[in-house]
Amino acid sequence: METLYLQTTQLIQETTDLFHKLDNEPDGEKIEIAIQSKINAISANCEKLDVMVFKTPINQRPMAKMRVDQLKYDNRHIQASLNNAQNKRRRREQEKAEREQLLSRRFGHDHTAITVDYLAQEQNSLHNSHRNVDEMLHTGSNILDTLRYNRETLKGAHRRLIDLANTLGLSNATISLIERRVSQDKYVLFGGMLVTLAVIVLVIIYLV
Repeated sequence: METLYLQTTQLIQETTDLFHKLDNEPDGEKIEIAIQSKINAISANCEKLDVMVFKTPINQRPMAKMRVDQLKYDNRHIQASLNNAQNKRRRREQEKAEREQLLSRRFGHDHTAITVDYLAQEQNSLHNSHRNVDEMLHTGSNILDTLRYNRETLKGAHRRLIDLANTLGLSNATISLIERRVSQDKYVLFGGMLVTLAVIVLVIIYLV
């Protein structure tokens, strides 16, 4: 299990390095395909690790489960980042095509043709604004999904820490300290969710 865990961790690191290349690559579609391939490999490894967790000794199982859950969370975050990068690339390509279309357009000499062209430009601008808002909402949705998943992970980690503490025979004071820390993390999580919702509402009010 340890070998597969290290291999999966290495895949996550390689995927992160690919994201750095993606930022400096004008046409990053090939890099996006490579990232998606590694994400799929990480998901497959996590499924195998889930099976291996139940084969570990009982006293080691909570910690092993926590490590696998962290890999799943990292992979989920990477997938959301890839989706955002793909949306940005498609938006850049569409904006470039629209600019080229506007530059290649021949304007007529009569007032009617010029008016139609202005209306078309205005319609394109409105369309771009709506698309940007949709992408912001999609990004906010991904962030909320990640926060919800993180909340579930924290709950699971809390339960496993308590079980582990009971197994190791830790004192009640130590267990109480762990519970307070988890409660503080919960408030931070809820605060982040509220801030994200507020940003989405403000975007909808001022941009739509």
